[in-house]
Amino acid sequence: MTARRCAYLTMRDPQGFAIDAELAFPHMENLGWAIEQLPWRTANADWDAFDAVYIGTPWDYPEDPGQFMGLLKTIDRSSAILINDWSLVAWSTPKTYLRDLEQKGVAVVPSSWHEHYERGSLGSAFERFGTDRLIIKPVISTNATDTFAVTKQDLPAIDLRLIETFANRPCVIQPFMENIQSEGEYSLFYFNREFSHAIRKTPKRGDFRVQEEHGADIVAVEPDAPLRNVADRLMQLVDPVPVYARADFVRGSAGEFLLMELELVEPSMYLRMDAAAPERFAKAFNDYYEQQSGG
Repeated sequence: MTARRCAYLTMRDPQGFAIDAELAFPHMENLGWAIEQLPWRTANADWDAFDAVYIGTPWDYPEDPGQFMGLLKTIDRSSAILINDWSLVAWSTPKTYLRDLEQKGVAVVPSSWHEHYERGSLGSAFERFGTDRLIIKPVISTNATDTFAVTKQDLPAIDLRLIETFANRPCVIQPFMENIQSEGEYSLFYFNREFSHAIRKTPKRGDFRVQEEHGADIVAVEPDAPLRNVADRLMQLVDPVPVYARADFVRGSAGEFLLMELELVEPSMYLRMDAAAPERFAKAFNDYYEQQSGG
């Protein structure tokens, strides 16, 4: 029997990034898949030669999001099945999806949306959110690139840098969530809407970034019932069903869990944090493919 071919999109240079997606490869091979890792900027790739394309770890795409989204649309038009579904990718790449989820009743981190940064925007946000510290970041970003933590004391010195950084880039301003530094951020992983595993990410002392590339501490956790309930409800609102999803939460000042991000495009799945997660991922991937392709 000929193996099904899966293109795994990645970067030309993954140095400096913590990637463990290959843990699922043996399990996918056991299910009849042949995995080929391809940098997403590969020229003249024949996508029709693949049965499926997993978006994987193309974490440098914010350098050219237009080219990246054009590529994914091209793949979607080919005979290969794009995983996750194109509609989920197009919806969730810009962080404005948080507005849609908030309208559906999901508690999200309060946010102020801007087509570009204008002088004085931070001053207004300090007043709006009643905080002494803000986060400003691009609407499309990965790995905390061009993400700034700003205090009132930083004004107006940082205004010029923000104007330059976000001159032609939509951005979002949010209150800094203090529990990030004390308790950390929780990430819950779902495969075909089924809960798989969870981790807690805590920044290194003096930092606010929760990516391990920036020195954060990552530990496996068993989410308590309130967090699981919030995450489970969130996943029921996502349509079509995502093969893979990572939901990031932080505890608010009143003890409630607030959604920071819902990652449906190219999240790190932290498969190494749960011994059974790689096999769960492979099965979910294969089940989805068979459903979409008719077997």
